[in-house]
Amino acid sequence: MSTTTSLFKRMTRIVMRCLILTTVLTSCTSKNFDSAEELLEYIKQPENGYLYTKSVNGVDFSMLYKPTDLLVDQELTGAYSSSKVDSLRSKYRAYLYFTLSMSKNNQELLSNVAGNKQQFGAMVNELAFGMEQKVHLYTPQKDTIAMADYIYPRMYGMSGATTMLLVYPRDKKVTNEDYFIVTIEDLGFYTGEVKFKIPTEMINNEPRIKFK
Repeated sequence: MSTTTSLFKRMTRIVMRCLILTTVLTSCTSKNFDSAEELLEYIKQPENGYLYTKSVNGVDFSMLYKPTDLLVDQELTGAYSSSKVDSLRSKYRAYLYFTLSMSKNNQELLSNVAGNKQQFGAMVNELAFGMEQKVHLYTPQKDTIAMADYIYPRMYGMSGATTMLLVYPRDKKVTNEDYFIVTIEDLGFYTGEVKFKIPTEMINNEPRIKFK
């Protein structure tokens, strides 16, 4: 084989590898949106990989991943600088945020037990103080990631669902895997354990807002 032929083949392999790498990088590029409203509309479409839903025994569950920039946008007020945006991104990037919504008969869970004083009181206490014992995130290797915080705003029957914000550390045990699992234990509606399998690729390449 001549030197020229050998060199040509080596160059061809290099070009092919570069094309493959370019394709991979392009497919993993984060999407950018002009506003929080556009970003929110995008993640609410299940086909985009940020919203997961299930219905079990008449109870509707949904898990929505909230990208970092939605949290950043909520904190920005008035004029801001790129350094302020970067600082907030660093702050919120340390965590994973999910909105968990649960409803039955298009009502909050509490509305469905309002006639049972004992059950109502127990559920209020559980929703307000005990969800870290009911919702679990773990890796394919069964490593459990402890919940960092959660926020449950009482809506007093004014909403169509029981909704709360779940916060987990952005642990490499999670982000370095292909997926992770979130489970919700039975809250008294005979659903059994509800499980969501969530791919990490979409989270690692989450969409952003073009802050101007």
